[in-house]
Amino acid sequence: MAPGLDHARRGRLERSCGPRDWIRTGPSRPGLERVEACFARHAFAPHRHDTYAIGVTLHGVQAFDYRGAAQRSTSGQVFVLHPDELHDGRAGSDAGFRYRILYVDPGLIGEALGGARPLPFVRDAVSDDRRLLAAIGPALADLDLPLEDLQHDEIVAGLAQALTEADRSVPRRPRSSPDRRAARRARDHLDAGFACTVRSNELEAVTGLGRYALARQFRRCFGTSPYRYLVMRRLDRARALIAAGTPLCEAALAAGFADQSHLTRHFRRAYGLAPGRWAMLTRGPQLDEGGD
Repeated sequence: MAPGLDHARRGRLERSCGPRDWIRTGPSRPGLERVEACFARHAFAPHRHDTYAIGVTLHGVQAFDYRGAAQRSTSGQVFVLHPDELHDGRAGSDAGFRYRILYVDPGLIGEALGGARPLPFVRDAVSDDRRLLAAIGPALADLDLPLEDLQHDEIVAGLAQALTEADRSVPRRPRSSPDRRAARRARDHLDAGFACTVRSNELEAVTGLGRYALARQFRRCFGTSPYRYLVMRRLDRARALIAAGTPLCEAALAAGFADQSHLTRHFRRAYGLAPGRWAMLTRGPQLDEGGD
């Protein structure tokens, strides 16, 4: 199952793939397109993409022919189709199938890898590779929301790394020392401007590093991506405001989230409960009237 989908929503979505075929698309960014689709009757004729097509099967059985072999992807499995590789697609059972997929310009993957190596090639078209699932999760979890600059960078950098690690032909290279000064400058900039939209070119100007090189250096120094760090600072601010009695909708906007539902989704992923429930729990037991 795709990372980021809670159990209740998973159940609703799994029941939603009936006999009607449908496709919905999320807001795109240059080089990234996000799609969710459900098919029971439709079949794709053989075709090619000029992008990587990397997705997760959410329900049912997805069957396709690829590189001379029949493939089957079941619920929770990730599939990787490489640019210019002929493939088709169909339901592998009467129940149909549903999936989410990310189409990625291979030029972005090459840029994220520094342009010094061939594009990675994953030989297993269908797998349970947790690294690939984790890499596409941030792109596919909130399909209806536009991607911020730093979120886009996180997705591309993480996916480039996961594809490289899944390509058994790529030699492992020794790591150089991390650029801690650049990472600290980026962190300071995020600390100062977390409530606003932070653009990739701002961090490039502050650090002197390209966006994907910075994403790698930041993770090496702080264990997370610049975008994830930004979200956690927004959550820190939201929690402080909620604890002070600020209504959830106002706290969400003041902390830099698009709206209350945006705050709630990130709050659940970070802390395992909704912000309203957190607010109730942190108030503690109320003293009886007249008590100490």
